[in-house]
Amino acid sequence: MKILACNSNRPLAEAVAAYLGLPVSQASIRRFSDMEVFVEILENVRGEDVFVVQSTSYPANDNVMELLVTLDALRRGSARRITAVIPYYGYGRQDRKSGPRTPISAKLVANLITVAGADRVLTVDLHAGQIQGFFDIPVDNLYGAPVFTKDIEKRFNSDDMMIVSPDIGGVFRARLIAKRFGSDLAIVDKRRERAGVSEVMHVIGEVRERRCILIDDIVDSAGTLCNAAVALMDAGAASVSAYATHGVLSGGAVARVGASPIEKLVITDSILATEAVRLSHNIAQLSIAPLIAEAMRRISEETSVSSLFD
Repeated sequence: MKILACNSNRPLAEAVAAYLGLPVSQASIRRFSDMEVFVEILENVRGEDVFVVQSTSYPANDNVMELLVTLDALRRGSARRITAVIPYYGYGRQDRKSGPRTPISAKLVANLITVAGADRVLTVDLHAGQIQGFFDIPVDNLYGAPVFTKDIEKRFNSDDMMIVSPDIGGVFRARLIAKRFGSDLAIVDKRRERAGVSEVMHVIGEVRERRCILIDDIVDSAGTLCNAAVALMDAGAASVSAYATHGVLSGGAVARVGASPIEKLVITDSILATEAVRLSHNIAQLSIAPLIAEAMRRISEETSVSSLFD
């Protein structure tokens, strides 16, 4: 078993390797003067079970290309099995035709990864479960819920806790955590007028005097999350916290969260934190390295991955 790290999130790859007690394999991933990606694997991988760790976060196109070229290098180096470990699957929000003459980019990227040489994909909290079906190779979709529940247990008393989905699409995700605590579930109904802009309509559920916890998979512009927090406070919530697996936090998102009623936004390290995120007073990170590492071990040993969530 070998672990190879591309450049998008080396600290996470190194944490995974440390958990497994393995070194990160030697590889050179660099750019030519015209910014073409060049990859050279600096050790023998023939017959090996290789895991390539690469989030396809910002800059998404560069990181996708790094992953594809690395997969091709390993395939041509005669690796026995290549698993693409993609903690954050970029282009995952483009999972269907949103209008006439628009792409399904999540499927396109799935095709590229498969053709490049991946035999298997390991990812965390896909934006839409059906993306697993876009691949013609096995896909293991881990959930951030086990990581979040441990932190929620430390911070909250289940008696006055209310789990909240910030939109209709995230109800399944929020319900998983609500079920673990036997908590009530509320939903913030919103209408999105255009991409990147959301308008909160009303709260479904009684949240008065409850400590509300918003659960989401991706926080990008943070508009939905912050608007939901305002709606919950207006409805009489005692406090609002939020948990999101992937902290994309683009543009002015960090400042927006800082100025919002959100007591604390907890994200994972699936995406490398920017300086602004690290300095934020109300954004914290939890590591998913143990979760990913344990899944990788089980894949390598051909044992059950789904039992991680029992």
